[in-house]
Amino acid sequence: MSEEIDFDEILRKYHSDPYEYVDIYASHTGKIRFLVKEGDDVDAVSGEWRHIPGTVLFEITRERNPQKVTATTNGVVSTLRDEFEGRFVEAGEKLMTIRHPLKKKEIIESILKEVLSIFPAPERAKYFFSPDVQSRIEKKEVREVSVKPGDDIIIMSLMKRDTPVYYSGVQGVIHSVYFKPGVSVDQGAPLIGVCPSGKLPIIKKIINKVKAEWDKKD
Repeated sequence: MSEEIDFDEILRKYHSDPYEYVDIYASHTGKIRFLVKEGDDVDAVSGEWRHIPGTVLFEITRERNPQKVTATTNGVVSTLRDEFEGRFVEAGEKLMTIRHPLKKKEIIESILKEVLSIFPAPERAKYFFSPDVQSRIEKKEVREVSVKPGDDIIIMSLMKRDTPVYYSGVQGVIHSVYFKPGVSVDQGAPLIGVCPSGKLPIIKKIINKVKAEWDKKD
């Protein structure tokens, strides 16, 4: 992470395009029937108990077994591959893109993922902090817990087997935690974001500037 961070350029980017573009793919091979069109508003799952399903985006049928796929984020359908309507597609085929409007908190998180050293999940599995790290977190704030390359910081739980995961990023303090203990994380998704101790003032400056800029905008 460079000390030279162009705050104005970062803010300019999010002011001009304050969106996240979420691509939706076919989960498996099947015949596609779209249930939305370009320009449609879509909603993610909601409700106090997350009992209200998201907008149904499309139906994919394989071996006469139709499966409806719902939105996991709110926004607008910005692009849709309508040439696939009524056709069979392969698993992993991109079907549409949802333009999700970013809230101030989401913009801060997105910027942090650009400037922190991100340590990703090596496999799709459930993750927990190692007992030593968890004990340190419980005794003080997570952002006061330092890690260095080679540290045994996380336990990966996969197929009823727990395996230690050794940290391989920059030395620093754990600034952001992106996983919830015992909840499955996709391979390559961020687990933690680490900031060298001397760079914490820079991170705080980024957060404060984004908050100030978006408060003025709002």
